[in-house]
Amino acid sequence: MAKGDAKVPAKKTSQADVDAFLERARLTPAQIIPGQRGRLLFAMDATASRGPTWDMAARIQGEMFHETAALGGLEIQLAFYRGFGEFKASRWTADENALLRQMTSVFCLAGATQIGKVLSHAVNETKKKKINALVFVGDCFEEDIDHAGKIAGELGLMGVPAFMFHEGGDPIAAFAFQQIAKLTNGAYCQFDSNSAQILKDLLGAVAVYAAGGRLALESLATKRGGEVLKLVHQVKDR
Repeated sequence: MAKGDAKVPAKKTSQADVDAFLERARLTPAQIIPGQRGRLLFAMDATASRGPTWDMAARIQGEMFHETAALGGLEIQLAFYRGFGEFKASRWTADENALLRQMTSVFCLAGATQIGKVLSHAVNETKKKKINALVFVGDCFEEDIDHAGKIAGELGLMGVPAFMFHEGGDPIAAFAFQQIAKLTNGAYCQFDSNSAQILKDLLGAVAVYAAGGRLALESLATKRGGEVLKLVHQVKDR
């Protein structure tokens, strides 16, 4: 987002929002290869408006590894955009400390969104080696929705669901993120600065899903309960 001031969310995250997200996650099949780590592409908007919540997201992202350790681990690649056309992606790694260092070294910089680049990068990466899920965290959409939709559709055909986490209440972003989630057979959830625990629970659930599929998610729910348990109660294979 080009402006330096963060938008005030139109509404707080409701239980209905969380349930709707979990419903989509429940119906999303994971393609897990036995003996291999799951692969999760974690992409973030690092433009100026994300500054106030960047540190919170960085901490939560680092904790995703802990949820998947017993499953043989999870490989994560961090991608972000900011400033004037800057887009960067880290190496794939299962080292949570290395990735957390990379993430905490990033500072937010004013600029326009580049979600199309995120989707294209996910397509290119999964052509090299299968990605189990894409997570995106952002608050704005300033691109051509038809162009982004075309790439999202390609990603969906490749079997890579996009889990779109929407910070704030911007209606244009909400529409775009929902379209991308639908085209990739992924899921959408809105959150605000007061939703740290919800964001943590949902990101942890997606990480476990990427690492071990539905059965791993059921095992996590037995230990953790809460939002994860609600997800598992309605899991269905497609």
